[in-house]
Amino acid sequence: MIAEIGQFALILALVIAIIQGTLPLAGAALNRAQWVAVAKPAARGQFLFVIIAFLCLMHAYVTSDFSVANVAHNSHTLKPLLYKISGVWGNHEGSMVLWVTILALFGLAVAEFGTGLPPTLRARVLSIQGLIGVAFLAFILFTSNPFLRLDPAPLEGNGLNPILQDPGLAFHPPFLYLGYVGFSMAFSFAVAALIEGRVDPAWARWVRPWTLAAWCALTIGIALGSWWAYYELGWGGWWFWDPVENASFIPWLIGTALLHSAVVVEKRDALKSWTILLAILAFSMSLLGTFLVRSGVLTSVHAFASDPERGVFILGLLVFVIGGSLTLYAIRAPQLKGGGLFAPISREGALVLNNLLLTTGAAVVLLGTLYPLILDAFGGGKVSVGPPFFNATFVPLMVPVMLAAIVGAMLSWKRADIGAVFSRLKIAFYITLIAISVTAWFAGSLRDVLAAGGIGIAAWMIVGSALEIAERIALFKGPISNSWRRAIGLPRSAWGMAIAHGAVGIMVAGITASSAWRVEKIQLMAPGDVITVSGYSLKFEGAKPIKGPNYHGERGLFTVTKNGKAVTTLTPEKREYPAERSQTTEAGILTMVSGDLYAVLGDKSKNPAKGGASWSTRIYFNPLVAWIWVGAILMACGGLVSLTDRRHRIGAPKTARKPAKKAADPQPGPVSA
Repeated sequence: MIAEIGQFALILALVIAIIQGTLPLAGAALNRAQWVAVAKPAARGQFLFVIIAFLCLMHAYVTSDFSVANVAHNSHTLKPLLYKISGVWGNHEGSMVLWVTILALFGLAVAEFGTGLPPTLRARVLSIQGLIGVAFLAFILFTSNPFLRLDPAPLEGNGLNPILQDPGLAFHPPFLYLGYVGFSMAFSFAVAALIEGRVDPAWARWVRPWTLAAWCALTIGIALGSWWAYYELGWGGWWFWDPVENASFIPWLIGTALLHSAVVVEKRDALKSWTILLAILAFSMSLLGTFLVRSGVLTSVHAFASDPERGVFILGLLVFVIGGSLTLYAIRAPQLKGGGLFAPISREGALVLNNLLLTTGAAVVLLGTLYPLILDAFGGGKVSVGPPFFNATFVPLMVPVMLAAIVGAMLSWKRADIGAVFSRLKIAFYITLIAISVTAWFAGSLRDVLAAGGIGIAAWMIVGSALEIAERIALFKGPISNSWRRAIGLPRSAWGMAIAHGAVGIMVAGITASSAWRVEKIQLMAPGDVITVSGYSLKFEGAKPIKGPNYHGERGLFTVTKNGKAVTTLTPEKREYPAERSQTTEAGILTMVSGDLYAVLGDKSKNPAKGGASWSTRIYFNPLVAWIWVGAILMACGGLVSLTDRRHRIGAPKTARKPAKKAADPQPGPVSA
């Protein structure tokens, strides 16, 4: 009965979404206040029924209701409760329910907290959100129904893919979807603005917090996915330019450009058309990522579906959304009036450079991801585009982005003195040179020299961000009490920007060190054998059987010492899940500021020479690798700090208007184009 309630709730949500997507939009065009007013209760109703459906599906998983086909295919009675819950979105059908739940949640947030928006703009935004909801609810009901019954119901389920039974994967998809779906708000604001024919600083201030929230969530989601791949897959790496990894990275890059571009619209009333285009592209790339994962055109540990019918449906949705929005953009964008002028050497100029490089980087990643698919579709054979291509093309584009970020943050609006800025940054310049020189001093190859440049960029970002705050609060230029007052009064967006830019430097240091100076040793080890890696001695004590709630396997034991002193023990595991008939590798990791000591237990084999058995083992030392995720989380924290800025809550200041004439119509009319 619970499953049927969920099914009917999805149907009712679809009906309400149709009303939400049409009536307020028509009301805003025809100046029908009653129709416009439907948007808010419709957004509430859609969220209510979608959340009911989501909770019904979760109930089926928690209670192991195997009469529901989706539960039978993706759950098992022996699974821990956490993975029963995360199993809701650990499959195609459930992940789509999570998608529309988050979509409805964003619509509800605009309805409840968008009181400062003009009524017609809010109605149009909610209508666009409703139409997106119509598309995905129809997709769920007609191609991916999560509430289909099995008769007779099996006594036991098939279980969830073991590599998804992990805390990292329990939280990774919700954050990723908060980012993906969050960009739908920027898309809806962009399309609504094109329909109204008006983009101004007020619009930019309204759209920025939604974009910033989505960007923060997507940053956390990508970081969690990378961290999971690092410790769960047992390969010692954290990023492989997997096509599905790229599918989340592309909208992140465009969203980053959108955040910076919206600042120019808000501050200088410029780059309007470009910002609208970025808002459209950010959500379009999110939909493209959904198509790549759900259509079955890619093979990946992230991919769920392989049903062509679903792929065709999403492809049609993709063509309609991207094609329709870009057609509207082509028609209405030329009518948007340009804003203020600015010199190339200015804050605006730096942000334009930022946008051009970020979007070019996104295009490079998109090309590398889609090229093998396009070539194969036209009979060109199967090829793979991997890390060498992306490292050679994408990384050089990001170097000037990071170098210019610190300079741009200190430039003034409209016109700036570049000499004065470099004078204020001379300390950062000197520290960068020292960092490069010290690192290069120990270099033994060209790769190490290039890595020294990466460490220098990291130092530039960290020190430059600190200097930017120091300049704003006039540190050491007067009494400390005066600097303290300035620091307290500094807008939170300024603190957030400095934190995010400094965090990029931390992440770059981690990426550079773990890529250039990683140590890897692969060997067979019998109990008592010792291997030395980066000054650490690991003695293999053997392996013993283990049994978990829904798995069994072997756990190895490594005693770690350094200079004869005990450091820790590492316990890598090799697990087998009978229900799912698959295996996983659990690495043993010692995380330190200097790097990670990483041990993997492989297969067991006979070793007559030592009178017993041996195990294949892989030992890694990954320098500064934890800095990657510390930097990513700090980036998201910087975004959250900016999100708390008071200006995002009170909205944009309104321009004073002349009093209306007595003969004027007292009723509000539509927003003029």
